[in-house]
Amino acid sequence: MNPILIFVIIIAVIAIWAVTTYNGFIKARNSVEEGYSTMDVYLKKRFDLIPNLVETVKGYAKHEKETLENLTAARAKVSSAGSVEERAQAENQLTGALKTLFAVAEAYPDLKANTNFLNLQNQLQQVEQDIANARKYYNAVVKKYNNKCEMFPSSIIAGIFHFTRKPMFEVGSEAERENVQVQF
Repeated sequence: MNPILIFVIIIAVIAIWAVTTYNGFIKARNSVEEGYSTMDVYLKKRFDLIPNLVETVKGYAKHEKETLENLTAARAKVSSAGSVEERAQAENQLTGALKTLFAVAEAYPDLKANTNFLNLQNQLQQVEQDIANARKYYNAVVKKYNNKCEMFPSSIIAGIFHFTRKPMFEVGSEAERENVQVQF
């Protein structure tokens, strides 16, 4: 076999591999962006439900000012978060504040029976399930993308075209992983 033909075949195989790998990175990056956008939709829905929930609780639990202020402050942090890491941390604080709010609501039988509160609570629980599922999807596509960035030989293409690791959306501290304890 002609050495020039062998050389051309080797170059063609390498070129096909490079193009295929590059396209795989583009597809993986788009999946990461889609996963984040999907999660963002549910986070926005939760964000919009919170003021209604706070107003409903205010009518029943006037002396729970600190809990409501913490929830409002956590919501404000979400608005000002810039990076994915900051957003994840702010969303985790908001989740903790919501857990505290629901734990406080347990102490108010009239509030627990209020249909508006129950409706908001049910909507929020559904949104929380949607957020959890969206986080799972996002983290799964980020894992796949990050593996592609770091594993040889695709890491060569990642380095050449500046495909870099993406952050996972995870709980920031051990304290946020624990159940909220409210005592009176």
